[in-house]
Amino acid sequence: MAMGLRPLDLSNWLEVDENRSSELELKSQLLSDSYETVVATNPDGLDASNELLACIEESLREFHPEIPFSIDRSEHPIVRASKLVQEDLCVLVKSDDWRLQAACVCFPSRWNLATKIGTTLDAIHDPVPGYDSELSSPTNAFFDRLKPDRSFWRLNWTLLDNPTLHQPFSVRRSPSGDLNDWYFRVERQTLRQLPDTKAIVFTIRNYVASAKVLHERDSEFGPNLLAALDTAPQEMQGYKGWIGVAEKLRSELS
Repeated sequence: MAMGLRPLDLSNWLEVDENRSSELELKSQLLSDSYETVVATNPDGLDASNELLACIEESLREFHPEIPFSIDRSEHPIVRASKLVQEDLCVLVKSDDWRLQAACVCFPSRWNLATKIGTTLDAIHDPVPGYDSELSSPTNAFFDRLKPDRSFWRLNWTLLDNPTLHQPFSVRRSPSGDLNDWYFRVERQTLRQLPDTKAIVFTIRNYVASAKVLHERDSEFGPNLLAALDTAPQEMQGYKGWIGVAEKLRSELS
């Protein structure tokens, strides 16, 4: 296990593509129908949320001037910020420890935001096999060292049986059927420290594609996926809902 961080040019902090309108529309619907599921805030996150909103407005004006936007000043700044971008947004503030103090997560991949608000990095990642022994120390050290002039990004991926972006479910089922029923989901995550409040912003941008389509487009996709599944520890396979998936994929590729 490793954090897999890469330096981030802030001109690429926020990604915009042809799905912007549909994803922002889905966000608005979720914020209307499931607000308590997708938004969680504490007072300690308010100042950082306001700074994050200002940074997002500045970034859109500088790097995406073609995008018009307006803001409802009556809403919490983390909500206003989230409505401007396709990314989900999390704000962590240092007190006794780094704690999640504000977030708008409309597109979770089978985790529940309400159980994470106010908790530490270790508590947030407690369900992840091997995190405590392999990633807790380097992750906390990285957060302590992060500076506003150096930002980072990383990728995370999983294999699911459902292409829906909004999946706040804790049950992780193994994909059934064949490649036609499997979906490859990638999270592009960024980490950036805000210059004034010194809070750290964690953004999550989700991309979902049919595993079948990816296999047809790229002959290396299937073998590489199989290699990753074969080498994943059994405990991680259970956590991800991958038990038995390698065997199914092997028969697909043979």
